[in-house]
Amino acid sequence: MATVATRIRTLSPAGFLRLAVASCVALFLVVTSGAFVRLTGSGLGCDNWPRCGDKPYPEQGFHAFVEFGNRMIALVGIVLTLVTWLAARKVDGLPRVAQLAALGAFLVAAAQIPLGGVTIALDLHPLAVMAHFLLGLAVLGLAVVVVIEAWGYVNGLAAPAGPRWLRQVVTLAGLPLCVALVVTGAVATASGPHPGANEDVKRLGLEIADAVYVHVRVATAFGIGALVVGWFLWRVRGAYPGLLRLWGLLVVALVAQAILGEVQYRNALPWGLVLVHVSLAATIWALSLALACALWRPPAEMARG
Repeated sequence: MATVATRIRTLSPAGFLRLAVASCVALFLVVTSGAFVRLTGSGLGCDNWPRCGDKPYPEQGFHAFVEFGNRMIALVGIVLTLVTWLAARKVDGLPRVAQLAALGAFLVAAAQIPLGGVTIALDLHPLAVMAHFLLGLAVLGLAVVVVIEAWGYVNGLAAPAGPRWLRQVVTLAGLPLCVALVVTGAVATASGPHPGANEDVKRLGLEIADAVYVHVRVATAFGIGALVVGWFLWRVRGAYPGLLRLWGLLVVALVAQAILGEVQYRNALPWGLVLVHVSLAATIWALSLALACALWRPPAEMARG
């Protein structure tokens, strides 16, 4: 423990950036592995939470190993958020928003532990499962903020990009629309054929066609908004080429998500395609938040060719 504390005290800004990226990647894997648990019907694979049967670890069974594996990945994510927060307090000059976001990521990640227990105690009630998933995205979003701030701290910041009103629209309208996108997607999944376990798990009671109808229209609105933002970023591409590339990644993810969504719906939602769909949803959320943060406080490298 003393060795860890010593390394944190001597951590360079570049080292902190690498730590923040590692934490962000781990939290993305937590979201993806959680979806894998649900889609393989392993949500109740371990009895006697927080144990796995009669022991703290699984002894046999595919579903038990899948659920226990997700717990271990989540534990790594929590530890990394804790270390990132402790490190953020020791990096001289790191913006306070990065320190607060790192603290928030750790606290919200830790809150996933009791929420996971409640979700199992409620036999995977769809609202509890949705809350578990959305809280995971919240942690991922906070980790993205830490990465953008750490990147800007290491390489310096460029001037805010575009007109102020555009940045406000992206933050106050674009991000809430992205939240609506992932929430309606979660509702659609909670209404579909993947309850999370092989037992008789309660569903939301909504028709999947109705849930998808709403989700598609929210996705269309978000896509149109992304194209409008892209038009403004194209106009300032000479000054902020990195922002345009970040936007391009978001558009690629959106197009892939739209194609995948259509294919999976027409093929009765096979769990493998749904898993990729969930992973892309987390990617779109992370990229959207990164773009919004970078518009206000773009790392200097985004203003270079």
